[in-house]
Amino acid sequence: MEWVREIQPGVFVSEHPLTKTKITLMRDVNTHHREFRNLAQEVATWLAWAALYDARIKPRQVRTPLAETTGYDLDERVGLVPILRAGLGLVEGVLSVVPNATVWPVGIYRDEETLQPITYYEKLPPEMPISLGLVLDPMLATGGSAAATIALLKKRGVKRVKFLGLVGAPEGVEFVRSRFSDVEIFLAVLDDHLTPPPQKPGDPPAGYIVPGLGDAGDRLFGT
Repeated sequence: MEWVREIQPGVFVSEHPLTKTKITLMRDVNTHHREFRNLAQEVATWLAWAALYDARIKPRQVRTPLAETTGYDLDERVGLVPILRAGLGLVEGVLSVVPNATVWPVGIYRDEETLQPITYYEKLPPEMPISLGLVLDPMLATGGSAAATIALLKKRGVKRVKFLGLVGAPEGVEFVRSRFSDVEIFLAVLDDHLTPPPQKPGDPPAGYIVPGLGDAGDRLFGT
């Protein structure tokens, strides 16, 4: 994968020039939410290609206009697990690559004071009918929501889980990998750090990625 770099075991970041330019547009405070949403879907397509580098395939015969040859079908039951609400912004991009994937949204929000994840919606079956779960969330900040979602999948018997996100912070990457060393993380970019607890009025809230791209949910949906 020449266009992706494994910066540490199990953590992959894009090296592709087009991904870098699209993330730059998403960072720009002047980018309209319609364009932001389109860019998110485009980058999600790359994330899917990268994350499925080891997907299982099975051969099948296919006839071209000239001859019969051996082709391949995807031999995976892929499930997309977007973390509401921002994770929805990545679903269409991934589905463009894996159109037969099933979608299982999970509602988790971060308490802005404690930074702890709080689950408010999940309807996952006791045993997930998938062989590979892709957790989708644009931002991997503290890692709490991602880890909570991964735990839900593991509890339901999903052995292979990967995380796909646009922007990550070192703190979030470390948090997820320290708890789930078998879960690979795919990011468009890894940023510098998280904002500390505010010290005075006007300071940004704690736990936001710097430089980041702001609140991904608000920017995706224009709220």
